[in-house]
Amino acid sequence: MSQTHSTSKATAWIESLRPRTLPLALASIVTGSALAAWMNHFQLDIALMALLTAALLQILSNLANDYGDAVKGSDTETRIGPNRGMQKGLINQAQMKRALIIVIALTVVSGIALITIACKKPEDIIGFMGLGLLAIVASITYTVGRKPYGYMGLGDISVLIFFGWLSVAGTYYLQAGTLDSVVMLPATACGLLATAVLNINNLRDIDNDRMNGKNTLAVRLGPIWARRYHFLLLAGALLCLILFTLFDLRSWSGWLFILAVPLLYRHAMYVLHQPTAVAMRPMLEQMVKGALLTNILFAIGVILS
Repeated sequence: MSQTHSTSKATAWIESLRPRTLPLALASIVTGSALAAWMNHFQLDIALMALLTAALLQILSNLANDYGDAVKGSDTETRIGPNRGMQKGLINQAQMKRALIIVIALTVVSGIALITIACKKPEDIIGFMGLGLLAIVASITYTVGRKPYGYMGLGDISVLIFFGWLSVAGTYYLQAGTLDSVVMLPATACGLLATAVLNINNLRDIDNDRMNGKNTLAVRLGPIWARRYHFLLLAGALLCLILFTLFDLRSWSGWLFILAVPLLYRHAMYVLHQPTAVAMRPMLEQMVKGALLTNILFAIGVILS
């Protein structure tokens, strides 16, 4: 019995960590590093530390999300998504708080190490310390606190900023020591794809979230417009990559991301024409795979160019 309980608790922690979300968080770092390599600025040690820091921030966000939703009672039995550790009662509040403190400490150490390796100018050190602190606060306050911004429909813009603009452009800057405006189109594409993943998650949980006062953007838009919004997110991401390849990359290899379009198109059509929240359950994993494939193919294309 003890061994079974231990195994169940270990499984609960893994579920709360949500390792399947990590590849998408790391994709933006890979994209930023590919752009740095394209401009002959790639630095392996900085890229690796950026990957570690991004992974820790994603884990922090996942644990904080688990904690915040459980404390607020948003994770109920009516929720369609997978049950989480605190929801199952296998992880209590005190244990999750300790885990959050540990991950915050690890994130701070990793972030300082990254800044130490990459930043030479005092203004860069101060700037990236501020951005790092902001990223930690944003990871926690999505669902934790008196007024979590995820409950006000602001999660989408946060994902665009942190998984797109800051992750890609920040990774590029840390390696290049300067910021080139051309990276903003791929950065926007990364952010839009990550936002689409969040939107599918919110479409799946739309009924439960509405009943429990979690006013995500999907809840605010309603199921029909949230599906149209999802289509626009995917179309916008592809448009950004097309414009970048046409006007900046100008290489045949830059079009490799087109290979992911059939998957994204089938996904978008399914989401548009399936009206139920239950139908969105398998779409989350498909969206993660589609976003990851698009980012990887784009990064490979940039490097080959």
